[in-house]
Parts: sequence; C-alpha cells; structure tokens
Amino acid sequence: MISRIRGKLLEKSATEAVIDCNGVGYSVFISLATFDTLPPVGDEVEIKTLLIPRDDALILYGFHNDEERDAFKLLISISGVGAKTAIAVLSSLTVAELQEYIITGNSIAIQKLQGIGKKTAERIILELKDRISKLSVADIGDLDSQANQIRQESVLALVALGYSNISAEKAVKKVLAVQSESLSVESVIRLVLKNSGK
Repeated sequence: MISRIRGKLLEKSATEAVIDCNGVGYSVFISLATFDTLPPVGDEVEIKTLLIPRDDALILYGFHNDEERDAFKLLISISGVGAKTAIAVLSSLTVAELQEYIITGNSIAIQKLQGIGKKTAERIILELKDRISKLSVADIGDLDSQANQIRQESVLALVALGYSNISAEKAVKKVLAVQSESLSVESVIRLVLKNSGK
C-alpha cells in the first residue's frame, strides 16, 4: 500500500497532481482542498495517499492531511458513494463542515453536494454519525451541546408563545432539518412563526 509520496511537483491542476519520486512520475487525483495546499510546480511536496485497485487500473488518490484521507475512506465505505463522488464532496466542503453536517443530521446540506441524492445523504448520516466522531477535526461535544441548547431554548420560547410542547418540538425539528446553516434561537422562532403563519 502506498500511504504517502514525497518528491518534486511536476504538474498540478484542480483535480490532479504529478509528483516525481526518484525518477517515477506518480499521477495522483486530488480534491480542491488539497490543490489549494500544493506548492508551486518544481518545489518538493509530500502528500498522504490511498491506492484503489480497479480491474483496469491502479488509481492513486492524494490528500493534504490524515483527516481528509480518513474522511475519504469513510465516504467510500458507503454504498452508492464512489471515489469520484467522495473527492467531489471533499472539494465542496471542508472535513469539519462534512463532520458537522453528519453529526447534526443535516441531510438537506449533504443532498446539495455533487453526486449525492436524498437516499445516499440519509445513508451517509445513518452509517457515519458515530464513525465520523473519531476524526479529530471538530469538537463533537460542542456541536451536540450547541445544537441541543438551541433546540431546547427554541421549544421553551414557543411554549411561552402558546404552542403545546409537542407542537413546539415538531416545529423546531422541522426548521432545523431543512436549514444548512447554523441558526440562532431567534432565527428558529422567526422561521417557525413564518411557516405557521402566526
């Protein structure tokens, strides 16, 4: 298994880098995040790699750190997510953003990614929610704690406005499920009232 390559950067593009390692030029497929970290052509570079054998080729994928490679491995472990789709995901999101979307169950945001449909997004969340927490990118406790606090405070505020506890829970859950960005309690309340027409 080829786990890393160090050598002279011969070529680079948004999707591929060619690295000269002792006279052999290795073609490595990369994400935009890794491309952004590459030095100028002609300089020495070291990147983490993962070799994926196929019937017709041996394909090498490159990553700027262990976290990106680990996220890639997790993504391709999901049925329906191939290497190309995983690279596209990591070109659209940072590993921390992907981790946050999975932990908070934000399937809407994941569905917006290239090559990811509704069922695949739900499968990614279901199968990776526990496993993604092993990546030391985001503070999982903080993410869960913050999301729960916003949800609880929003429910309490709606109950004070006349909602039943059950109705408030459902309304808040619905709003949080369709929003890709982090919301404040005030924003959640505003959206619930807007959706209910109150």
